[in-house]
Amino acid sequence: MGNHVIISMVQLYHASNYLITVPYIKEMDLMFNTLVLNVVGLSTKMIGANTPNLQRLIAHGKQTSLLTLEPAVTCAIQSSMLTGHTPKEHGIVANGWYFHDLNEVMFWRQSNRLVQTEKLWHTAKRQNPQFTCSNLFWWYNMATEADISVTPRPIYKADGRKIPDIHSTPSCLRDELTTHLGQFPLFNFWGPMADIRSSNWIADAGLFVHQQYQPTLSLVYLPHLDYALQRLGPNHPDIVSEVSKIDSVCGRLIDAAEQENRRILLSEYVVHPVDTPIHINRHLREAGLLKVRNEDGGEIIDYAASHAFAVSDHQIAHIYIKNNADMPAVQNILSAIKGIDLILNDEGKQDYNLNHPRSGDLIALSCPNAWFTYYYWLTDENAPDFARTVDIHKKPGYDPVELFLDPNLLSPKLSVAWRLMKKKMGLRTLMDVIPLDANLVKGSHGRVLKEGPDPVVISSESNLLHPKPIHVTEISDLILAHLFTN
Repeated sequence: MGNHVIISMVQLYHASNYLITVPYIKEMDLMFNTLVLNVVGLSTKMIGANTPNLQRLIAHGKQTSLLTLEPAVTCAIQSSMLTGHTPKEHGIVANGWYFHDLNEVMFWRQSNRLVQTEKLWHTAKRQNPQFTCSNLFWWYNMATEADISVTPRPIYKADGRKIPDIHSTPSCLRDELTTHLGQFPLFNFWGPMADIRSSNWIADAGLFVHQQYQPTLSLVYLPHLDYALQRLGPNHPDIVSEVSKIDSVCGRLIDAAEQENRRILLSEYVVHPVDTPIHINRHLREAGLLKVRNEDGGEIIDYAASHAFAVSDHQIAHIYIKNNADMPAVQNILSAIKGIDLILNDEGKQDYNLNHPRSGDLIALSCPNAWFTYYYWLTDENAPDFARTVDIHKKPGYDPVELFLDPNLLSPKLSVAWRLMKKKMGLRTLMDVIPLDANLVKGSHGRVLKEGPDPVVISSESNLLHPKPIHVTEISDLILAHLFTN
């Protein structure tokens, strides 16, 4: 069994004509160990003197651009990479959507069964039944046929406590990693304390899993840049040091892979500077289309009673409309909102490969400098209790403001410590330390731009990477080529 390395990031155009053909391999033992690093948010513009490890890999291999699709958000892009299909086929139209049969909006579900097409590990196993795959922290990583998986899975206690934890396959790996690396730093993975510690832990887990299990393909997700880019924006001077931090993490994985002659791949999307939050649900509510109910002083969307509501996710919003007769009115409302660039009807959804039953009846795409909030209350006094907390499952949309501590708190860090102490004492308390100011967010993603920094694909195997840009749906074939091409 041989070894190889690829690295890739993501760009933003529509289809390319480049397709990798994976040769049919008769010898069932001919495989090359491959490491795929998914470094979120890394662009060609960021690679320089402060990224010696990535530069070294480029010097020894080859680099090209990655072309992606809309929405350029985590779950949709990763699903396209791992299946070779677009959202209209695999069904992942955003990080969350409205589940009609449940009458609920759900974000960040974890079951791999939501992805409706075959994944690359199925294809690889048909080519060689001895193939094994480890998937560390890519999304939809539960109920998966990947041989080894690790994903965040907090323990939610009845008294309101949230205890950091992970879910793994095999189940014993959870205890092995916790014993070897310590508790997974969940509160550094997302929220106002998100930082390099979570990516460091995941990298260490990747090294441990390779040493102990020797998978043919290792998929490793490193999220660090995503936090800084959304907090600060891609043009902030501090981004240089944040890129340097993730380069150091990559360096440890690259060094270990090269020592064993493994191949590597890296990828996802780039982040755009933003200055315009779009409160799309407030517009629908003011028009009388979105309805709420009051629950103990906080307002909750009443989906069944609403004529229209939006599920916001970065720079895309799926708008669900009860009656077709309301479609023209909704289109008129959306057309008048500052910051909305495109409104996709059935024909438009087909053009953007988003014509799937999970998609909204209409889809709104923001201008490059804008993004969609999920906010639907008209005064902050009526916001639900979860609005001021980190609660990715209760909020009916993506909320990047969870990356900030409320600046109006007298002492934000002391406020967090006090609330944590009360929880540890067994007292019920609300971690209401998140602001309601969407203007704090300086970076977002989701749109496909023709100009701007490109995500990049870097491979240690220069003969396997064509110089032409590669489309996100061709990444699975690129990985298979690295696994099976001598």
